[in-house]
Amino acid sequence: MEKMTATAPAINIGISADDREKIAHGLSALLADSYTLYLMTHNFHWNVTGPMFNTLHLMFMAQYTEQWAALDVIAERIRALGHPAPGTYREFSRIASIAEVEGVPRATEMIRHLVAAQEATARTARELLPVVTAANDQPTTDLLTQRLEVHEKTAWMLRSLLEEG
Repeated sequence: MEKMTATAPAINIGISADDREKIAHGLSALLADSYTLYLMTHNFHWNVTGPMFNTLHLMFMAQYTEQWAALDVIAERIRALGHPAPGTYREFSRIASIAEVEGVPRATEMIRHLVAAQEATARTARELLPVVTAANDQPTTDLLTQRLEVHEKTAWMLRSLLEEG
């Protein structure tokens, strides 16, 4: 009887190994920013106070819930491209473009931090688009387009809370 090996076949999805590596690297940065944003939003949900408490508490919950679901989509795309997804705080803090917020800021400062973090995450996604387009990687293009739409819309909604009517 022939012995079976546990070796999986090489990945052959029409994207070169070099391009898959570049895309996975960019998606890892997006995952790190997305996780950092998720954690910041959840922290602010727990700790917000003041006259806008109920509005912000509920808004932040909706935002961190959406972000949590997105983390899995991004990580699974990295895996589908044949690379390990980063998954530790140490890795995330090393590659994220978003700095952690110390302490518990006032509600309006929370909003400002979240606007900046949403926009930073959008920039990280946008920076990867030319690489993905050149590699003809439509699934990652679709993922990035969806994430850009969410982050830009959320930044606009948060920024609107800071404007005087």
